[in-house]
Amino acid sequence: MIICAATLALTGCSGVEREAKYPTGSDRVFDQANIYEDEPGIFGDGLSVLGNRGGQAGEHVITVNSFLWRAALDTVSFMPLTSVDPFGGVILTDWYSADPDSDERFKLNVLVLGQALRADGIKVTVFRQTKRGGSWRDAGDDSTLSRQIEDAILTRARQIRVEQVAD
Repeated sequence: MIICAATLALTGCSGVEREAKYPTGSDRVFDQANIYEDEPGIFGDGLSVLGNRGGQAGEHVITVNSFLWRAALDTVSFMPLTSVDPFGGVILTDWYSADPDSDERFKLNVLVLGQALRADGIKVTVFRQTKRGGSWRDAGDDSTLSRQIEDAILTRARQIRVEQVAD
């Protein structure tokens, strides 16, 4: 027991410097000259919010197809939007019913999946609820309506592209 206490005491007094449990970062050197230089992105150049390619200071790069993104917003604009993320390509709507007295309502999750204007570049999930006994109950997702909305978005995206090429 005395030997253990003596060993601990001598170890605590040794001149070996130990690493701090919670580093403060004071030993790090920062190069202020490179703080605003662009790092290469994992998705390539992408499309910037301002319409230019590349990543200038102050611009944000969108990694989804701009035609599909604008078409998706145009198509679901009649519904209340809960969340819109142009950088991730996500549009979430709130529950919507065309008639306030209706016993059915819908909610959409729209995902723009890539930079190409292709049919597999958009995914729409439609959630449906029905009113029973004064409360809303999940009625499952509606794959037929999902496909119809995807087709409407693709059609609108093609229209936007043709309009842009014609200008």
